[in-house]
Order: sequence, then C-alpha cells, then structure tokens
Amino acid sequence: MSQGLLDRSRIVAAPGWSRWLVPPAALSVHLAIGQAYAWSVFKPPLESAMDLSGTQSALPFQLGIVMLGLSAAFGGTFVERNGPRWAMFVSLVCFSTGFLVAALGVATGQFWLVVLGYGGIGGVGLGIGYISPVSTLIKWFPDRPGMATGIAIMGFGGGALIAAPWSSWMLDSFGADSSGIATTLVVHGLAYAAFMSLGVLLIRVPAADWRPPGPPRTAATARRMITTANVSARNAVRTPQFWCLWVVLCLNVTAGIGILEKAAPMIIDFFADTATPVAAGAAAGFVALLSLTNMAGRFIWSSTSDVIGRKNVYRVYLGAGALLYLVIALAGSLSTPVFVLAAMGILSFYGGGFATVPAYLKDLFGTYQVGAIHGRLLTAWSVAGVLGPLIVNAVADSQEAAGRTGADLYTLSLFVMIGLLLIGFVANELIRPVDSRHHEPAEGDPAPVEKSEKAEKTAKPEQTAKSEKGATR
Repeated sequence: MSQGLLDRSRIVAAPGWSRWLVPPAALSVHLAIGQAYAWSVFKPPLESAMDLSGTQSALPFQLGIVMLGLSAAFGGTFVERNGPRWAMFVSLVCFSTGFLVAALGVATGQFWLVVLGYGGIGGVGLGIGYISPVSTLIKWFPDRPGMATGIAIMGFGGGALIAAPWSSWMLDSFGADSSGIATTLVVHGLAYAAFMSLGVLLIRVPAADWRPPGPPRTAATARRMITTANVSARNAVRTPQFWCLWVVLCLNVTAGIGILEKAAPMIIDFFADTATPVAAGAAAGFVALLSLTNMAGRFIWSSTSDVIGRKNVYRVYLGAGALLYLVIALAGSLSTPVFVLAAMGILSFYGGGFATVPAYLKDLFGTYQVGAIHGRLLTAWSVAGVLGPLIVNAVADSQEAAGRTGADLYTLSLFVMIGLLLIGFVANELIRPVDSRHHEPAEGDPAPVEKSEKAEKTAKPEQTAKSEKGATR
C-alpha cells in the first residue's frame, strides 16, 4: 500500500500544478463528513422503527462527536507523518463503513451496531477527515491561510444543508421503516465513498522548494505574529500559547453552540408572551438561517483574518459576541429582528472561530506539524459540545422549576455566556509569540550533539581533566 496510491512521495505536485485544485479536494471530504449535523433527520424514524427514546436515538451522534475530538487529537501525528491522501483514504473507509455497519444494525434490530457504526467507526472518519487537508492547505496558501482553511471548513458547516433534504427524500422514497432506513444508510455509505474519493485522487502536496506566486507578503508579519520557525506538536502542548488558544476556542464554541442547540425552542419561548409569537415553522426557518450564517461565517471571517490578523479577528468574535449576547439578554424579547440578527452574528463568530484557528496555529507554531497540533486543539470542541448545551438547558430547567417563563428562562445563561466570552477575550490577549526554546532546529543549525561538544571544549580545564580521568577508568 505504501508503494502505491497512498505513497506520500507520489502526491508531490508537478511544476505548474494549480494550487486552486486543493480547496475542491478538501471540500469533497468536508462536505461529506458534514452530514453529521443532519443526524436529526434519522432520529424520528429510528425512534419509531426501533422503539427508542430521544436520548437513545441521539447516542450515535454524541459518540460521533466524541470520537471526532479523540481521533483528531490522537491521529494528528499520523496524518502529518503519512500525508493528506492517506488521511483522506482512512476517513473515507471509516466514514463509509460506519454507514454500512449502522445499516446492518437497523436491518437486524441491533441498535448497538448503529451506535458502533455511525458513532464509533464513523466518528473516527469524522476526526481524521476534519484535519486531513488542514496542513496541506496552509502549505499551499501561506499567503492566505485563513481563506484556504475557511473554504474547507465551510464545507463541514454546509454539509448538512445537502444531507438533510437528501436524507429526507430517500426516507420518503424507501420508507421510514427498518428496511427503508437501512437502505438509506447503505446509499449514504456508497455515495459518500464515491464523492470522497475525488479528494483522495486530487490532493497534492507542494514540492519542498515551491513558493506562492508574487512577492512575499511581509507588511503585516508583526501584527499577525507569523513565525519563521517551527514547533513540534509535542512541544506545542507545553506552551502557554497552546492552552490560551485552547481556552479561546472552547469558550467561543461554547457560546455559539449554546444558541445553536436550543435555537428553535429559545426563539419560541422568547416571544411566547408577546404580541408577535413565533410559530414552529418559523422557528425551523430560524434554525436553517443560523446554519447558513454558521457556514458563511467560516469563509468570510477566516478570509478577513488574512487582512486584519488572527488576534484581531478573535477580538471581534469574543468582544462583539459578548455585546450581542448582552443585546439578546436586555432587548431580545422586544423585537424579533433584533433577536434574529444578534443570534446570526453570534453564529457567524462560532463558525469563524473554527475556520480561523488553523491559521492562528500556523502563525504561532509554523507549518511543521500544524495538522497534529490542530487535532490536539480540537479537544476543546469536545468539551464545548458538552458545556454549551449543559449550561443553557440546565439553567432553563432550573428557571422553569422556579416558575419563570418566556425570555426569563434564558437570561441567567445569557449572562453566563457573556462571562465566558470575556474570559476568552482575556486569554486571547495573553497570547504572545512562542519562545524560541520551543522551536525546532532550523536547517543548517548544528545538531544537539555538536552543541554539546562545543560546550565541552569550552569547559574549565579541571572539568575536562576529571572527564578524561573518568573515561580512563
């Protein structure tokens, strides 16, 4: 296998190969694995066909997100070592196999196979696929890393916009019973395998001496903290910069997912006791609008970061996000447009945070093992995926138990989110360039043994004599 299609040496781009073919290759993977956000389409038919509760039918998705974070964290080094084609192929095999195993579980009435297939095996495909193109995109677009990663990660946000109606159409066509659900899952597995194979075949890495066309863009180097050195994944997690950025990503995602997970009931509750109540159909449209905003924010804000710098754009995500939460808390129930626009802004920052963080990592740690570092950082997503919904739902439940209704159910949780965003803002301000002691030796630098020999030569005569005496002994 290593000497065939997946051999890293065979995917080095030939001279003249267009780097603009790399984003479509990345999109073919991210649009596919973005199907995970459309799992809710399968929940009602599964609950009916397999006699499941709502909590049980959510298990495949929940395990999938957990496995996404874990496989990205632990598989990042293998992705860097074996290259993007290997990573995309592994993602294809795991993601598609997950659908087929889940289909077998539905057909045989074994729900544990659905959880294992879609959540366990498919979740590994999610994590490896999510980070598979990141390092390659940054190497092809060192002049515009935010835009490049934004294009790919936008695909993950937009995958559900394709998968949701497509899955609904197939369930209507094949039926919502066990046989129809199993058939739909099989078609998903085969179709996504074919679609993702386009990325496997198309992906290329730049030659070692390749440089982007045009003059180097150096005017904003200091503002963006762009490093001229590299830091290994092992060393990166030992730096305060990594953990500050971990806090930044975790709290930004917590704030966004807190609204996204509760969007429909939240807007209904906010206007339930007003002259302009929101119907269930309009609430569903609001959720779709937030998904579009989430997807658009991934490209728009990450591209903006190439102009104003990564630290500045996170100041917008966290500072403006806190202000928008304050608007919802104080005036959200007074006007539907105000509530919708503020929520859209928060969700655009949520998506933008995901898309901008790989470029931020590149600025701080270089391109050496940025994919592996990104994988480790995504554990912040796993934590936020639990923390955000927990805060909003737990507070709403406690307020309801206290007899409160409408917008009062969420006021406390909104102020909690403001506090978390302000903590994230401070963490972002604490980020500084990485100390040189964490850098990998630059090409041409003396090896560590040479440095030791040099130090030995400059040692005091009596120390040298003692060393020689010890060696004779």
